[in-house]
Amino acid sequence: MDVQLIPLVFLGIMVVVLAGGIGHGLRRYRRRQFIDGYRFPLYLAAKLREARPGLSHEQEALVFDGLRQYFHACRLANGRFVSMPSKAVDDAWHAFILSTRAYRDFCARGFGRFLHHTPAEAMRTPTLAGEGIRRAWRLCCTLEKVDPRAPAALPLLFAVDQALAIADGYRYDLACTPASGTYCASHIGCSSGCGGGCSGDSSADGGGDGGGCGGGD
Repeated sequence: MDVQLIPLVFLGIMVVVLAGGIGHGLRRYRRRQFIDGYRFPLYLAAKLREARPGLSHEQEALVFDGLRQYFHACRLANGRFVSMPSKAVDDAWHAFILSTRAYRDFCARGFGRFLHHTPAEAMRTPTLAGEGIRRAWRLCCTLEKVDPRAPAALPLLFAVDQALAIADGYRYDLACTPASGTYCASHIGCSSGCGGGCSGDSSADGGGDGGGCGGGD
């Protein structure tokens, strides 16, 4: 190759790389904006009412805010599995996924692929969190700017069942009260209990835009 062409070739490569990065960032931005502004179909509230009778309109809105937060966590997860830590929000997600056309279109614009549904999942024991629930915790903490290692408050998705007094819901306790029947929130972000190191999530910086975190294909 002519040495005089080398700078031009290098410049061309840099242009392609920069254009790819800009395009990737634009897709992330558009997906985040789409999920933020999405208005869930009104009939989903009626479906949620069938599963959770007795909720007020304000409480139903809180459940759908939790679902929106879960979808943002999935957006950030780079296709990795994110557990659903709320029974009430899981009911809303299940109702949405049964509306096949609306849900398919939402996934295409929000994630760039179809997000499969799996049942709600809390920690395996009061002090032992699985990978999916740890990822959900870190990402939801990131979204609310909460320190996952020393949380001052629970992210919405982890607080909603208790806030709405969901009878069979999951409850997470910041104080880790012994024998309280709740899950110890301070353990969720740690790899091996309070004595272990808390591991970060490379997707938590918002660099991900993949879907598929709700289950396998």
